[in-house]
Amino acid sequence: MKKLSLRTRVVTGAVVVAALGAGTFGAMSASASSPAAAPAAAVKADTSNRNLQQTTHLTVAAATKAAQATLDAAEKENQRISVAVVDRNGNTIVSLRGDGAGPQSPESAVKKAYTAVSWNAPTSELVKRLEQAPNLKDIPGTLFLGGGAPVQVKGAPVAGIGVAGAPSGDLDEKFAQAGVAALAR
Repeated sequence: MKKLSLRTRVVTGAVVVAALGAGTFGAMSASASSPAAAPAAAVKADTSNRNLQQTTHLTVAAATKAAQATLDAAEKENQRISVAVVDRNGNTIVSLRGDGAGPQSPESAVKKAYTAVSWNAPTSELVKRLEQAPNLKDIPGTLFLGGGAPVQVKGAPVAGIGVAGAPSGDLDEKFAQAGVAALAR
């Protein structure tokens, strides 16, 4: 038997390793692409299914419209504010920091919006509830200061608008209400 050169042996070894690797990869790919067993019973996605719940949410366009109306109302009164619009679950949809608004205002606006939607009430009303239940303020993510307003559909909360940065909670809430009113137009 003829002795092969080092170069021939290296090339031959590389080809063998590549062939084995390709075969292993192909076998793994084939088993990975095998269809999984179908679930025993599929959940039917319709409104008559008692296991499903439908909710109403603002679109990004509607939330942006409300946020911009809020900023515009504040600018008319020379106020520098931040505004946040959250969905029914408290997730931020839109957050705008107006020109010159303080560094703490974006976070405060989100918390006020979350508080308003969570209790389906303006935050100025919720401040009054603290007298009877002072521990409410300890709930994470909430801020019991004027400036939050719920957005309602048939009395149910679907979003919250929070404003922070004006010299008073009353002004913050007035601007938040301007955002709510913009959604009715």
